[in-house]
Formats: sequence, C-alpha cells, structure tokens
Amino acid sequence: MIHFELESLLTRPEQEPILMDMIHAAAYRNNTLGLPKICPKENIDRIDRNILFEYLKHHYTPHRMVVAGVGVEHEDLILAVQKYFVEEESVWEQEEEKEKEQKTKSSISTKFLNTADTSIAQYTGGYILEECNVPVYAGPSGLPELSHVVIGLEGYSHQDSDFVAMCVLNMMMGGGNSFSAGGPGKGMYTRLYTNVLNRYHWLYSATAYNHAYADTGLFYIHASCTPSHVRDMVEVIVHEMVTMTNNITDSELARAKKQLQSMLLMNLEQRPVVFEDIGRQVLATGSRKRPEYFIKAIDEVSKDDVKNVARRLLKSPPSVAARGEVRTVPSIRDIQAGLIHEHGRLPGSRSRLSLFR
Repeated sequence: MIHFELESLLTRPEQEPILMDMIHAAAYRNNTLGLPKICPKENIDRIDRNILFEYLKHHYTPHRMVVAGVGVEHEDLILAVQKYFVEEESVWEQEEEKEKEQKTKSSISTKFLNTADTSIAQYTGGYILEECNVPVYAGPSGLPELSHVVIGLEGYSHQDSDFVAMCVLNMMMGGGNSFSAGGPGKGMYTRLYTNVLNRYHWLYSATAYNHAYADTGLFYIHASCTPSHVRDMVEVIVHEMVTMTNNITDSELARAKKQLQSMLLMNLEQRPVVFEDIGRQVLATGSRKRPEYFIKAIDEVSKDDVKNVARRLLKSPPSVAARGEVRTVPSIRDIQAGLIHEHGRLPGSRSRLSLFR
C-alpha cells in the first residue's frame, strides 16, 4: 500500500503533499519537522513487525494519549477506557518473548525508537529544488504543465500570544486557483485573489498556508504558473509577502475575521470534528478552550496586531521549495535580498526585485 501511495503521489498533478514535505525540509533542515513525513522509498522494505511493535511500545503510552468522546455518558467512557486501555494487555506485551527473539533479526536499529523525541524545532530556512516533469491534468481541462514554488517564513506556535492574529493574517491573504468557484466565503476578495490571480493570467494558483506547532510555526505561499513565468511569479509572491504590513483597510480586516469565525463554527457543526478538536487541544495544551474563547479572541485582533505579526514573519530567513521546470527560480540569496530591500524601501519608490532579473 505504501509503495502504491508513493507511486500515486508522483503521477498526480496535485503537488501539495510533496511540496509540504519539501518546504518543511527546507525550513527545518535535518531536525524535527524537517524530517520526512512521506516514507522514503528505501525505508519501506526495512520496516518489519518488530520495528512496529517497538515503536508502539514506547510511543503509545498513557502520558502521550488522550481519549475524547462527544455525546456519550462520562461514566460509560471511563468504563470503556478502563476495559480496553488498562485491563486488556497490548499486543506487544502479549508477545514480549517473541518480540525479543525477533530483535536480533531486525534490519533497523531500534535504539532511536525507545524514547519519544522531545527536542525543540530549530527553524533554519533553506532551499530545495526538484527539477522534474509535473503530470498534467487529464481530460479537456486545457491546463499546461505547471511549475510550483513555495516561499515560507517562520510563523508562530499555537501557544504564542500572536497565534490568533497570525490566523487572521493568513485568512486575509487567502488565495486559491484561477478556477475556484465564487460565492460567499470563497475568499474571492482576499489579497492573493485581488492582487495576484486577478492580475496575472499566467498564474494558475496562489494560496497562503499557516501551520502551527507546539514550539514553532510555518507560514508560506504556494503558487504555480507556466514555466516561462517562474521568475515573475517569485517576484510577485515576494512583493505580496512584504506588503502584508501595508494598507490594511477596515473592511478587509473585518472580512478576514468573519471568515475565520465562520470557518471555525462551521467545522464544529460536525461531531467527529468536535471530538478531534477536544483531543488535539488537550493533547497539545492540557485543556480545551471552547469556541466562544476563540470567537472573542478573533474579534479583538486589530490592524496593529496583524501588522506586527507580518513584521515578525519578515524578520525570519526565507525557506524555498520548488518542483517542476524550476531552473529559473532565483537563488535564496536573491529572494532574501528582495524581502529585505522591498521591506525597507520607502513608499512609492521603485521596487528592487529586479535583482531577480
């Protein structure tokens, strides 16, 4: 199944899963979040039964687990947890002797599986390019082969005091692709739509993403275009990143806040999402904040808060990942120079992003 999934990833036009792994690898070189989430092909056949048991034994432990329930009696949930998590022995305990015998046959050292990694993520910034032919969309879509570029900056952890303001900024940037359906809540008035997709016909997509973790965060914009405009696309995206701090209107801010609130509430209308939300919050923070807390926190975000988080983002070194026909992507030094020069120039002065040319 894993072999099939990897082959499928390489034959699909959608590049988000691969690029998400690549931008994290660029942002956190050789540590924590930078390690691959997609299983490297060479590891598949080396993972045996013993490796899986060893991993489960040391990572699926009580202090690392949360059992959440919605719409069930509390006492019934406790009884079920007692029965299935306490009284019933785990598979690796039942077969401990067999497991010991298999340890000598294992093709991977298990010393790294014996403890959970508690190291703190180290954001480094970086640059990863993969020159390849990206599959095209089948059927009468008329879409050409696209080149994909992701430019990222260090964001905020979900425990940061500016976390909610960062989410509002991400919603304000928004984005999508040239064929997204319109209508209420579809983000057609976000900056990446009005300033990018509506202005440049050769840009197929531009979307902002915000990942928040326990000790760090990653904000990035993923854009795609025809190979002949890759340099121009990077210039446009860098410019949009820099101008995140500029000309935030009352209506723009209010729209972003309402979109974020509506997205939060609409997601929580689904019961599976509710108990996942409870589990994730308790696992990450030790407690659960109700939706009302976040609705109020979103309401309190001001223009200055959004400007401050954007300025903090721009102080970090960039991370770049690109896939497709990407030989013309500017160097990370040029991209960083563009961010610094553009951020530091006076309003109305000429852009210095011609460095890319």
